[in-house]
Amino acid sequence: MLFQLPKLPAEIHITHLNTRLNEQKKKLDAQKTGTKFSIGSLMKAAKGRKKAKEKIYVIDFKGDVQASAVANLREEITLIIAAADANKDKVVIRLESPGGMVHGYGLAAAQIVRLRDAGFYVTICVDKVAASGGYMMACIANQIISAPFAILGSVGVVAQVPNFNRLLKEHNVDFELYTAGQYKRTVTMFGENTDEGKAKFEEELQQTHQLFKHFVEKYRPQLNVEQIATGEHWYGEDAVELNLVDKIQTSDQVILDLIHDNDVYLISTRRKPTVGEKLGLQAAQIADHVVPTVLDKLTQYATKANQSLIQLKDPKA
Repeated sequence: MLFQLPKLPAEIHITHLNTRLNEQKKKLDAQKTGTKFSIGSLMKAAKGRKKAKEKIYVIDFKGDVQASAVANLREEITLIIAAADANKDKVVIRLESPGGMVHGYGLAAAQIVRLRDAGFYVTICVDKVAASGGYMMACIANQIISAPFAILGSVGVVAQVPNFNRLLKEHNVDFELYTAGQYKRTVTMFGENTDEGKAKFEEELQQTHQLFKHFVEKYRPQLNVEQIATGEHWYGEDAVELNLVDKIQTSDQVILDLIHDNDVYLISTRRKPTVGEKLGLQAAQIADHVVPTVLDKLTQYATKANQSLIQLKDPKA
């Protein structure tokens, strides 16, 4: 029986962006004037700064097809809901995702709904792309801000299923599929798909699309959902005209504007690697150094051996 060590808990890092920016500014000023950078002067400046009116919490979500970043997102949002004051504090989410699997992005969107339900004002910034499942997450925000050439929309559903049935028949291979329930399996990769099965599969896609449209309409009522629910995408400027977003601006400028009058905190989650993962990483690093060295030595030996063989065969040698 194999014994697997449990994964270690995630580490949550909190970075005060005001302090980080001030530190960078002080270093730059020191470089300009030729003076020595002092942490003490930075702390003194921080004490002299006016007390911020609000706290802004910034979190990042970079989505893949499976929306695997939701594992970190849920922990970060849980921390904000537990520790922050929804009456005063706000949340900014920097979102980048082309979309992916329905259930993964459904769970990711549900995490942002938790923030809204808890009373937080949520701003979502899109610098590159928030399409399909990514836009399903974005539409929940009180305010959506995108960069000028960010891609938004793609409110649609797609499924692709390759079918190898004819190839199997050509090679006299039978494929048997047994199910209980009329629509337990509608289309398959290896069986012969029926018109009834295809129709049912298409019906399920349409049902998912309707759910998607209703979800967007609920959180973004200013949108003409039927107009944008064609599966098309738009760039930032056109997205403003269609009410897909509210404002054109990069997330960098949004954060910089907020830092002037608020305490801005970046919350990030990193999961500690297990012992096995650490050993695997060390082994990979060792292999990266050892393998090229061994190959180089083998090449040298082979070259010398080949030269010796040529000398033995050469009667003039």
